[in-house]
Amino acid sequence: MSPTRVLLVDDHMMITEALAARLSAATDLWVAGRCAAGDPGMIGVARGLRPDVIVIETAPLGHDIGAVLSGLLAACPRARVIVLTADHDVAHAVEAARAGAAAWVPKEQGAADLEDVLRGVIRGDSVFPPHMLGEILRELRGDARRAREQDDCLGMLSRREREVLLAMMDGKRGGQIAAELSISADTVRTHIRNIFAKLDVHSRLEAVRAARAAGLQAPGQAA
Repeated sequence: MSPTRVLLVDDHMMITEALAARLSAATDLWVAGRCAAGDPGMIGVARGLRPDVIVIETAPLGHDIGAVLSGLLAACPRARVIVLTADHDVAHAVEAARAGAAAWVPKEQGAADLEDVLRGVIRGDSVFPPHMLGEILRELRGDARRAREQDDCLGMLSRREREVLLAMMDGKRGGQIAAELSISADTVRTHIRNIFAKLDVHSRLEAVRAARAAGLQAPGQAA
């Protein structure tokens, strides 16, 4: 059986070197590469190495943790992501879980613990500190509930209202929508008011966000 390919992402070379030495001593783990979290080429490195597991330190990411993890998983959809961190902010852990992280490992834990987590996520486990689990699960359940509600609201739209909403998602204004659908500007405004009411939103931006959250994709995005 081939060893698990691991990519280490950390701005501290001493830490990555020490971790690489420790993990490489295990016969079932192989550190396939290392790079800095702030490296603009990080996504390209990850895509090229095709790791089974990405261990990433969060400190350099700041508030971009969700976007960075989403980018990594888009480049390596089969990889499992372990966040290695000194950050104890539950909101950041929630954001990491929401983006697809499989584990959140405090740096206070030892290297042996990290090895156990590595093997666990390969088996399909998700590992988060017990004191964070309640909040993470509440937030993820809330996300799922909101997505279902938004999907139900989209189902209430008429065919024409959905066409108007799709045009709005493509960035088109009232006059463009009217011309494209061969209807009057007044009719477009009526459809938009109906869309706002059915989606329980108050602006075009909110309507577009709700539609995207429910999985609706504009033709321009699909292309």
